[in-house]
Amino acid sequence: MQLSPTAQRVHRHLTEPDAGYPDPWPNAAGLTAADLGHLLPLAYRVTGSGPAFSMRVTVTDQVRERQPVFDSESCLSLYEALVDGLARRKWADLCLAAAALLRCPGGAPSAELAAPARTLIEFMARERRIEEPYAFLAVAGLAGMDQVVEIMEEQKAQPLAAAELDLVMGLDPAGRALFAEIGPRTFGSPPELPDVWERLAAMPAYVDFARSTLEAADARLAAIHTGEIPYRADKAFGSVETAVIGRAARLALFRDELWLPELLGRLLSRVAVAPTTAKTLPSQALLYEVARAAERFPTPEAITALRTARALTRHAGVIKQLDRMIRKAEPGLADRIEVAFRMPDLGFGPGGRLEVPMGEHRAVVAPGEDGAFALSWWQGDRRLKAVPAAVRKERPDEVKRLRELVKQVQRQVTTLVKALEAGFAGEAAQPYETWREQIADHPIASTVAGRLIWEAEVAPGEWQAALGGLEGLRVRLWHPARATLAEVTGWREAVTEGRVRQPFKQAFREVYLLTPAEERTAAYSNRFAGHVVDYRRLYAIFKARGWRADMLGPWDGGDAGQATRVLAEGQWRASFFHDYLYDGPGEHASTDQVRFHRRVDGEWREAPLAEVPALVFSEAMRDVDLFVAVTSIAADPEWADRGHDRHLDYWRAASFGELPPSAEVRRDALARLLPRLSIAGRCTLTDRYLVVRGDLRTYKIHLGSANILMEPGDVYLCIVSAPDRNAGVFLPFEDDGRLALILSKALLLAGDSRITDETIVRQIKG
Repeated sequence: MQLSPTAQRVHRHLTEPDAGYPDPWPNAAGLTAADLGHLLPLAYRVTGSGPAFSMRVTVTDQVRERQPVFDSESCLSLYEALVDGLARRKWADLCLAAAALLRCPGGAPSAELAAPARTLIEFMARERRIEEPYAFLAVAGLAGMDQVVEIMEEQKAQPLAAAELDLVMGLDPAGRALFAEIGPRTFGSPPELPDVWERLAAMPAYVDFARSTLEAADARLAAIHTGEIPYRADKAFGSVETAVIGRAARLALFRDELWLPELLGRLLSRVAVAPTTAKTLPSQALLYEVARAAERFPTPEAITALRTARALTRHAGVIKQLDRMIRKAEPGLADRIEVAFRMPDLGFGPGGRLEVPMGEHRAVVAPGEDGAFALSWWQGDRRLKAVPAAVRKERPDEVKRLRELVKQVQRQVTTLVKALEAGFAGEAAQPYETWREQIADHPIASTVAGRLIWEAEVAPGEWQAALGGLEGLRVRLWHPARATLAEVTGWREAVTEGRVRQPFKQAFREVYLLTPAEERTAAYSNRFAGHVVDYRRLYAIFKARGWRADMLGPWDGGDAGQATRVLAEGQWRASFFHDYLYDGPGEHASTDQVRFHRRVDGEWREAPLAEVPALVFSEAMRDVDLFVAVTSIAADPEWADRGHDRHLDYWRAASFGELPPSAEVRRDALARLLPRLSIAGRCTLTDRYLVVRGDLRTYKIHLGSANILMEPGDVYLCIVSAPDRNAGVFLPFEDDGRLALILSKALLLAGDSRITDETIVRQIKG
C-alpha cells in the first residue's frame, strides 16, 4: 500500500526507536483513512515512552475521532498485533478487532484471521474478559468458537438480555460486529459507523425483537404497578437488560415505528413513578436510557412522553436530569425534518381553540397573545374568574383532565418551537403540501406558525417571504442572514406595529458576518476571545443551548476545554474553546477561539471560516455571543464592589465598551419600543447607551451590560435588580432578560424622585 507523505513520517517514528522527536510534528489531519488502518497495528505494538509512544498516541487519537479503513494485509496485521500484546497487556481490545471487520471494503480475510482470533478468544475467555460481549462474540465467530457464549452468565441470567444474545448468536461475524458498534465499547474504538443503524434496521429479526422487547419491558412495569411483581426501587431491570431495551428503543425511534408512540408513552409513565407514594422509581437507569435514545433519534412524541414522565415523577433529582436530557433532545428534531413537526391535534379546532360545554358553562382552552395556552371558564359571553363551583363539584375529573390537557399542548408547542429554532442553521425546506398539513393548517402548530415569517419558493431559486399564509413549491423559515437590510428593517417594523410576539427571535435575530480579522486568521475566530466569565453559569448555559462540554475545574485535565454544537443536519460542528481560571474566589473562565469542522465521509475535518455556510457561522457565533453576554463578569453590577481587583480593568472595559451584535439588535428594538412608552420624552438612544433624564440626575444605561453611569462625571450606579415595571410593555420576541432589565431600569430612573430604596437613593444623591 502506498502511504501518504505524512503517514510515511509517522511510520518511521513508530518503527525506528532512535528516530527521535520529529520537527515539525506531523499534521495528523493529513493522514488518510487507509493510512490510519495501516498505522494502527504498528501503534498498538509500541510500549514504554518517548517519541514512538507520543506518535502512538497521535495515531490512536485519530482512530478514536475518525474512521480507519483496512485492507486484508492491515486487518490481519491488527489481529496479529492484538495477539502479540496479550502477554504484556493481559487483555486485547476486541472492539478494534470487531471494528476492522466492518471497515475492510474488500472484505475481511476470514480464513487468515481464524488462527489469531482463536488465540484472542482462548485468552480472553480464560481471563473472563468479556466486558464488550458482542465484540467478543464477533471474534469468536471468526475462530469457530461459539461455545464460549456459555461463559456469559450475566447476560443469560437476565431474560431480555438472553433473548438478544440468542439473536446475535444467529448472525455471522460481521453481523455480530454491528452489535458491537452499538454495544459496550472501549475507549480506543473508532466512532460508530455512520450507517450502522440503517444496517441494523434492515434486519427483520432485530426489528421484530425491538418491538417484543419494548412490549415485554412495558408488561413488566405494568405488573409492578398492579402488584403482581413486588416493587423494589430501581430493581425492575438488570443493568444489561437496561442496555438491551435502550438499543431496542433506538432502533424503533430510528425507524419511526407507527406502534411506538403509544407504547413509549405507557412505558415512560410507568417507569417514572413508583406504584406507592415513594419518591423512588422502578428504574431510573431505564428512564435515562430511553431519554438518551430519544436524544439520539428524537421524535415529537418521544419528547412529549419524556415531558409527561417528568411531570409524573416525584424525585427532584430525576426532574432536574430529565430537564437536561430533554433540552439535549429537542434541537435534534431539526435534523429529522421528516418527523420534526408532527403532532396530534388533540381535538382542537382552528386557531388552537377547544371548547367544552359543561351545562350552562363552558371551558375554553386557547392561546393568549403571548402564544401560551390557558384554560378559561365562561358563562355566556362573560369570562369567569375561576372554575364555577357547580363544575368543580359535579365534574372534578373533567376539570383535572382539561388542566392536564393544557400542560400537554404546551409541552407539544414547546417542542415544536425548539425544533424550529434549532433548524435555523440549515437550508432544509419542506414540500409545500407537508408544511401546509403539519404546520400551517394544524390547529395547534398554526398558533406558532402564524407568528413566524416564512418564505416560499415560488419558482426555482426564487423565494418570497410572508408572515403566515403563503404558497409555493417549498417552504422554509425566513432568516435575516439571507435578506437585505431593507427587508430586515421592514419585517422588524411589521412585527412591532402588528404586536406580533414571535416565539423566538426571528425578525430581530442577530446576524454575524465574517470580519476582516477573521478573514486574516482564516481557521478560527477570536471575536469573543479574552472575556472573563462566571464558569458555572457558562457551563449551565452550554447545556441549556444544546452544546456539549466537559466540566472544567481544579483537577488534572480540567484546565482547558471546548464546547461543541452540531448544526445543519449534522454536517457542521462549531467548537468554542475556553480555559479555567485558578484565581479564586469563585469560579471563572477565560474565553478563546471559535473553530468549525465539516463532516466528510463520517469524519470531522477542520474547515476555513470562509467555507462555513453563512447561516451556520451566524447561528454558532450568535450562541457564543450569548454565552459571553450572559456570563461575563461585566454583567454583574456588584463586581466592582466586591474587592476583587484582578479583573477590574476588564470589568470596566466590558461593562461600557462597544456593543456586540446582540446589543445592536437590542438597540434597534428599543428604538421601536420607546416611542410607545410614557417615558419616551425622557429617553435618548446613543451609540452605546439608553440615556434617561430623571428629576434628580441623568443616567446612561449600557445596552450591552445594562450597567448604569450617572451624569455628571460618569459615576457608577449599582442597581442589582429593578422593579418589574415593564410588565405592560410589548416585546416582539422572547427576551433573554437583558432588554426587559434595561426597560425596567429606565422606567425606574425616569421617576428617580419617587425611588424609596435607600441603597439607590444614597448613590444618586452622592
